[in-house]
Amino acid sequence: MPEQLALCTKPVARLLLSHGAGAPVQSEFCTLLAEQLAKQHIEVWGFNFAYMQKTLAGTRQLPPKMPVLMAELLEQIQLMPTDLPLVIAGKSMGGRVATLLAASDLVPTQVKAGIAFGYPFHPPKKDSWRTEHFVDLKRPVLVLQGERDPFGSSDELAGKSWPLLDIKWLQSGDHDFSPLKKSGFSQQQLIAQAANISRSFINECILEN
Repeated sequence: MPEQLALCTKPVARLLLSHGAGAPVQSEFCTLLAEQLAKQHIEVWGFNFAYMQKTLAGTRQLPPKMPVLMAELLEQIQLMPTDLPLVIAGKSMGGRVATLLAASDLVPTQVKAGIAFGYPFHPPKKDSWRTEHFVDLKRPVLVLQGERDPFGSSDELAGKSWPLLDIKWLQSGDHDFSPLKKSGFSQQQLIAQAANISRSFINECILEN
């Protein structure tokens, strides 16, 4: 069952957040992100995939195949209230699951958009891209990506584009939005920036249409 991750006053939209491959939705990153999104009046609910629940219970599990995770995300969507526009989102792997569903004929009508926080475009140092489904997106998708993310950097993505996908770059950020010290930014500042961009995306794609 999804749970609300941060208190939010006067929400304009609801975001269902899933986690990355190695850490639960209660991780420091997801917690900080939920708090910053709440400041933008985006109500954040989160859930752990079944394999992560087993891992947290003491039996370490690896993530299953994407169709299994997509089915789990669909189940969680059905449990969500319907009084606000719904955005499906995820950190890394969770973002991949959300975008795959956004490109599927199975995506529910209540889902208005998708957001990926640090998308795993490819495994680090491997030329194996996970972008085939981007041409089939049925909902607008925002990707918030650190410029030096080893899963897909700004240099690697230069010149690539997809009709319903918008990539916004976070200066000097890595896969967890942690910047280099010389940048003058902190991880929390980049997460706050990502939340601000997310609100602008929701305004443009959902609230103004």
